[in-house]
This record gives sequence, C-alpha cells and structure tokens, in this order.
Amino acid sequence: MSGWSNGSSNGSYTSFLLVGFPGLWESRVLLVLPFLSLYLVILSANALVIYTVVAQRSLHQPMYLLIALLLAVNICAATTVVPAMLFSFSTCFNRISLARCLLQMFCIYFLIVFDCNILLVMALDRYVAICYPLRYPEIVTGQLLAGLLGAAAARSTRIVAPVVGLASRVRFCRSDVIHHFACEHMALMKLSCGDISLNKTVGLTVRIFNRVLDLLLLGASYSRIIHAAFRISSGGARSKALNTCGSHLLVIFTVYSSTMSSSIVYRVARTASQDVHNLLSAFYLLLPCLLNPIIYGARTKEIRQHLATLFQRTQQQVPTKKPQLLSSHKEIPC
Repeated sequence: MSGWSNGSSNGSYTSFLLVGFPGLWESRVLLVLPFLSLYLVILSANALVIYTVVAQRSLHQPMYLLIALLLAVNICAATTVVPAMLFSFSTCFNRISLARCLLQMFCIYFLIVFDCNILLVMALDRYVAICYPLRYPEIVTGQLLAGLLGAAAARSTRIVAPVVGLASRVRFCRSDVIHHFACEHMALMKLSCGDISLNKTVGLTVRIFNRVLDLLLLGASYSRIIHAAFRISSGGARSKALNTCGSHLLVIFTVYSSTMSSSIVYRVARTASQDVHNLLSAFYLLLPCLLNPIIYGARTKEIRQHLATLFQRTQQQVPTKKPQLLSSHKEIPC
C-alpha cells in the first residue's frame, strides 16, 4: 500500500514503487541472471586488483593506492544499485520510502562525482611525479594525499547536496511509480506536481559547470605531463611515463564519455522508450566499474606482473593427482 502524506492540504507520496524496466516487467526474472553475472564480475575484477595493491608492499605508493581507492569506489557504486535492483527483479518487494530514495540518490551521485575527483587527484600526482621527479617524495606525502582526498570528498558533497536537498522539498502527487531501477533525479522529478524549474536549472548547471571545469583541469594537467614526458632523455622512462598516462586517460575517457553520452541521449532521444533510457543509465553507471580494473590490471606493468605471479601461485597450489606407485620395484627402462 502506498504511503501518502496529507499535511497542510498538500498531499504527497512518501513511498514509491520502483519499476526498473516497464516493458519487461512481466518477465523481469529473466533480467536477474545477466545483471547478477555482471555484478559478480565487477566485484571479482575490482577486488582482485585491490587485493594485489594491498598485499604487495612494493605497490604501497600514492599512484597505486589511488587506483585501489578508485576501484573501491567502483564497488560501492555498483553495490548501491545492483543488489536492490536484483531483489526487486526477483521478488515483489520493490517499494522504497522517500527517505531511502533520497539517500540512494545522494550515494549514487556522490560516488560518481567522487570518482571524477579521484581522477583529478591522480592527475596531480602524475604531474608532480613526471614534471618534478626529484622532489616527488617530499611533495606527495601521506598527509598531502589525505588532505586532497578529504577535499575531494567535501567537493563531492557540496556538488550533490543542493540537488538532493531541493528534491526533498518537492511535492510528489502525480504518481507513486518510479519508472527506473534506482532513485535517479529526473525519474523522481517526473512524479512532482509543482514547479521544478529550479531543480532542473540547478541540476543541469551543476553538472555542466563541474564537468567542464574537471575536463579543463585534466586537459591542462595531462598536456603538461605529456609534454614533460617527451622531454625525458631515457627511452625506457619516457615509455613508462606515457604508458601510465595512457591508462589514466583511458579511464578518464570511459568515465566522462559514459556520463556525458547518457545525459545527451536522455535530452535528445525523447522518443526512445523508458527501457532504453534505463539501459543507458545502467550502462553509464556500471561500464566504468567493469572496465577500470581491466584497464589498470592489463596496462599497468607492476600490477600486471603481480597478478601474473598470483595466478601462477594459485595454479601451483591446485592439488594434482599423484601417479600410482608400481607394485614392482623393477627399474623402468628409459
């Protein structure tokens, strides 16, 4: 039964029904296996690289620790959405309160923005490492890294909090059915029955401003890094620097292209079905979580070597069937 608040003669729903893919609602159980498989792959791939970084003392350096943190954020982002989505696909208990809905919305957007802010910190780390290699250990200390990550978390909160705060003040009386697998901002705003022009303006302005600012900072940083890398006299050091930057740039492209393409398609392809929009939302949320550990695991030499060693040890520890001893003690001729 739907929750309904009727304070001050202005009724508003206080709980909602999440309908992830309306066109496939009757056969939603069939969606459990593909999304569960994707979620398990995301967990395994990210956890494997994180374990490798934590277990190997030689990888306890700022760049690798930032990679591990980025992958931990990927796990949190996927876990914020996928388990609840799988539960709603496999059961009929897919109702969510307004408070939980707003909390999920905050967590999703906070983790997405925090992910982008970690990429900015990684760009700064690589800038110092390549442009000022001799001073790198004294500049990039644990204290500086903690301060930068604290600033990144605070910035993420300041970006997301106004959007969620404005959403909490909206009156929802049009319907109690959210045609989405999660509490996405615009999916929830469609249920409002008041003026939400301020919500749309703030949400769009915050997204565009921060995306443009982030891309400008990343572009300026990596252009200086690549320029400095080509000036390195040693061919091996130059190749290593460019390869590391290439991995970071691939991750940046994956994260920003998926978020921007989803926003563009959402506003341009209005004739597309709700299922298509929801699939794109799942795509931009889960694709970076899937590709980031693959990129860093395959392209980062140190991580790749430790992963190969780990797999070799695992194969050696697999018990093999011992050959049966011959009853005769005679020598076997060669």
